[in-house]
Amino acid sequence: MTDLPVLIAGGGIGGLATALTLQQIGVPCLVYESVREMRPLGVGINLQPNAVRELYDLGIGADDLDQVGVPAKEWALVGLNGNDIYSEPRGLLAGYNWPQYAVHRGKLHMLLYSRLVQRAGAATVRLGSRVSGYEKNADGTVTARIEHADGSRSEQRGRLLIGADGIHSAVRAQMHPAQPPIHWGGAVMWRGVTWAKPMRTGSSFVGLGTHRHRVVVYPISHPDPKTGLALINWIAEVTMDNTEGWKQTGWFRQVPVAEFAHHFAGWTYDWLDVPALIAGADGAYENPMIDRDPVPTWVDGPVALMGDAAHAMYPTGSNGASQAIVDARVLGTCLLAHGVTPAALAAYDEKLCGPISAVILRNRGAGPFGLLNLVDERCGGTFTNIDEVVPPAEREAFMANYKKAAGFAIEQLNAAPRTIAEGAMVDAAKAA
Repeated sequence: MTDLPVLIAGGGIGGLATALTLQQIGVPCLVYESVREMRPLGVGINLQPNAVRELYDLGIGADDLDQVGVPAKEWALVGLNGNDIYSEPRGLLAGYNWPQYAVHRGKLHMLLYSRLVQRAGAATVRLGSRVSGYEKNADGTVTARIEHADGSRSEQRGRLLIGADGIHSAVRAQMHPAQPPIHWGGAVMWRGVTWAKPMRTGSSFVGLGTHRHRVVVYPISHPDPKTGLALINWIAEVTMDNTEGWKQTGWFRQVPVAEFAHHFAGWTYDWLDVPALIAGADGAYENPMIDRDPVPTWVDGPVALMGDAAHAMYPTGSNGASQAIVDARVLGTCLLAHGVTPAALAAYDEKLCGPISAVILRNRGAGPFGLLNLVDERCGGTFTNIDEVVPPAEREAFMANYKKAAGFAIEQLNAAPRTIAEGAMVDAAKAA
């Protein structure tokens, strides 16, 4: 049985981070990914310092991350009339021992994939193969049912199965067959990237508007030394009536900017021209802001969920990908402590399921963007002196509470030992 691999359903950021962690601690694994070819899909995401710390410990350092993104210097919320509501330094400038990175999601994905292939071999990732379900075996192992792109089917027995197969997870659907459908709160997001001049610090994350009508802007590349232009990621968001549910045929589609640009006409300030930013993109991607209701457990014997399969959440806290990376590392510590056994998965579940389920609901309530809610309620989003609307102490306390819940409070993170000790390997005596 010790020769059997750990099976990973899904080769996204969470699945690859899990595979890299298993390789690091000496546990063989196989990743099953439905796409036939890995490609750098998506636009910008943020990696919080708690996730960057884990990537560093995986041997993916600043030089690597600088190739796929840029260290963030500032996080700011701005009202409808362009005045600051709240701003703070981020990453190293805030006092963390690790930076925060704004990265191109597809480039980060390809970086993780190339490192896994380099370290564990190309055969570790089985492309064109989707885990459609599982069967628990009497000896404590698990058998995954696999559908292949050519229409064939197969089965693979493994010591454990990790469901890293996203918000539409087949593993989760079997584990929780009575779960409610995907939850949509009414917000629609349009995402794109445009070459433009970076604003404020040159590496600022800015949320502008109200909680029902806003734009988020941040760079995901270093400026071109010749032009001074950087690749700017933008998210334009409007909350609509959702009483009839999402009516589009899919959850993600490419659209021309003309379909939504009118929502942001007139959003022009001396430091940012939103209409020009949107118009400068080659295209945009539309998707509803969706999540799933928390479930009471992420584990079913030798099967565990992680990443979006476990805790798909609104992106208001910029911690979806970060939490998937942290999931992988916590899972690694549990395997080191309990061996490659269901007991390790139970320990992982005990540590993360409850606290991260609370973050799902906190993000549904606007996460750190909840400050925009307060401003909107008290003054309609326009003001001259923010201190008269939301006092400084109230703003600071709001942000501190979110960081603590999401696991990246400065003192707590800086004082924590490495999640996985350098050189730690799973004890063969614990492996069975």
